[in-house]
Amino acid sequence: MTFKKSIVMALGLFCLHLSAESTKQKQFFDYSKFEKIVLEAKAQRDKTRLTEKQFLSAMKSDSYILLDARSHKNFLLRHLEGAKNLPLTEFTEENLKKVIPTKKSKILIYCNNNFTGSPISFASKMAPASLNITTQVHLRAYGYDHIYELEPTRDVKASILPFVGQELKSP
Repeated sequence: MTFKKSIVMALGLFCLHLSAESTKQKQFFDYSKFEKIVLEAKAQRDKTRLTEKQFLSAMKSDSYILLDARSHKNFLLRHLEGAKNLPLTEFTEENLKKVIPTKKSKILIYCNNNFTGSPISFASKMAPASLNITTQVHLRAYGYDHIYELEPTRDVKASILPFVGQELKSP
């Protein structure tokens, strides 16, 4: 085999290796699919945002799962009565199945940015980093698409939504 043929063969094998590595990486990172999900969430978001009264009515219904994706620490401090806590950092197929029975389940979500007047348990994030947006995208990535979000920003003292938690028990 000539030197030139050896170089071409080696280069070909290297390219094949890179292609296989790229395929392996794609199973863990798929930015294109992420972008697609973000755009789908954006298109649906305005149609599925609920007023405080609508959200309360849905909370009282057995047709919805109320999901709080904040940290467990903040959830314990103050959360909406009846909420199930699964921090966003713990979203996996297995963990989501434990909290949300089926992919067709109707899911209610809220986040820090929905409330003021409770800076410890509901510490506001920058608007583009709002947990509702991230939660929407992650749930959609896992195949859940019946997601309803609390629309207004309300002071916890003026809200009609029922809160529970350790923060409410302290003087």
